[in-house]
Amino acid sequence: MPTNGLHQVLKIQFGLVNDTDRYLTAESFGFKVNASAPSLKRKQTWVLEPEPGRGAAVLLRSSHLGRYLSAEEDGRVACEAERPGRDCCFLVLPQPDGRWALQSEPHGRFFGGTEDQLSCFATAITPAELWTVHLAIHPQAHLLSVSRRRYAHLCPQEDEIAADSNTPWGVDALITLIFQNRQYCLKSCDSRFLRSDGHLVWEPEARACYTLEFKAGKLAFKDCDGRYLAPVGPAGTLRAGRNTRPGKDELFDLEESHPQVVLVAANHRYVSVRQGVNVSANQDEELDHETFLMQIDQETKKCSFYARTGGYWTLVTHGGIQATATQVSANTMFETEWRGRRVALKASNGRYVCMKKNGQLAAISDFVGEDEEFTLKLINRPILVLRGLDGFVCHRRGSNQLDTNRSVYDVFHLSFSDGAYQIRGRGGGFWHTGSHGSVCSDGERAEDFLFEFRERGRLAIRARSGKYLRGGASGLLRADADAPAGVALWEY
Repeated sequence: MPTNGLHQVLKIQFGLVNDTDRYLTAESFGFKVNASAPSLKRKQTWVLEPEPGRGAAVLLRSSHLGRYLSAEEDGRVACEAERPGRDCCFLVLPQPDGRWALQSEPHGRFFGGTEDQLSCFATAITPAELWTVHLAIHPQAHLLSVSRRRYAHLCPQEDEIAADSNTPWGVDALITLIFQNRQYCLKSCDSRFLRSDGHLVWEPEARACYTLEFKAGKLAFKDCDGRYLAPVGPAGTLRAGRNTRPGKDELFDLEESHPQVVLVAANHRYVSVRQGVNVSANQDEELDHETFLMQIDQETKKCSFYARTGGYWTLVTHGGIQATATQVSANTMFETEWRGRRVALKASNGRYVCMKKNGQLAAISDFVGEDEEFTLKLINRPILVLRGLDGFVCHRRGSNQLDTNRSVYDVFHLSFSDGAYQIRGRGGGFWHTGSHGSVCSDGERAEDFLFEFRERGRLAIRARSGKYLRGGASGLLRADADAPAGVALWEY
């Protein structure tokens, strides 16, 4: 499979939470650091970088400032260094409970404290010098075994998660990381949790919770007995092995999960490449040959469609569409026009893609009619986590409304009907729009929402009023945005 940005390893960004549940924060004013923030936002996001030539030493860079945390010999700390020096080097010492102790590599003292009283002068580790790692990336991704170079996916028949897939294809390859009680659970696409013995369970019990460790930019998952998840046996079943230290077998990459979609034409048949390279609407069921990976270019906002058979849709002679391109080019890019419950695609020749009488697709139309409209269905998000500019979408405590500025997230269930989506939350209540644009989560009946995939990794959600869902200063989810941009776009 060509890369072309299809397999993007996610840069691991995270927050550090101290013993009083406050996040390490880098301030712009004076480049000071404190531990006062109750939630994970931009100022609380950090990146771990190796320091070449200094053994196990690492650097902590503020994503917000682009500067490095440093500790002087007298214990004073700041986040001012634009280039890392000797005082910026730290050792990460994982503790048995999964928390980190950060030790100044040149001075040997430990970093900790509360509020604005942070220092790196402690000679021993106490609770004040311990930090919990909270990932700041979107928690839905693909999990790649570093040693086997295979992707983890749900195996429903064997009732397990196995790392034996060459490509992260279909809904089964979606893994959702659930952060709770300072640990992480691995949730499969059918909403079950991976227990350390390899079994899938419906509740996040103690043996289904893991602490995270980083090694050379990779992730390891340690269970409550101090053993690490690894692919085991010929099938690559994920479960805790014997090792109490993470080696190559215990390391994983998280990769971006692009939307995978199916399209239905006006003849009510699925667009497919089952019968060859020609892209045609001629199938009655959706399987691998009817599923396409949809990738959106960040600059042009045009999209490409990649087939399981190994080729991108591309414009060929006389306007035909074939799944034969091995590289992204102008001819593989399509403009999307969102038309309510349907979508139209315009090819690089300036013409719309239509379904011909024999079912084959061709970019030969100057106007949009019934044959130029398709139903587009997202298939690899049966469970959904949404993040806006200010944070994640989560139920507001004691209310039927939804927050949009939280550092923790709720997982919502998605269903699809005739070009629209229905969103179900905690307790089984459906999202619905109320008076003055409010969005509530306790509906007895499903309300239709339209998804528009506007940017790479971001979508807009349109309510029945025609307005878009947005976050805002109030921190509440509302359906009152006129345009699908800014606070009306959501990572998914």
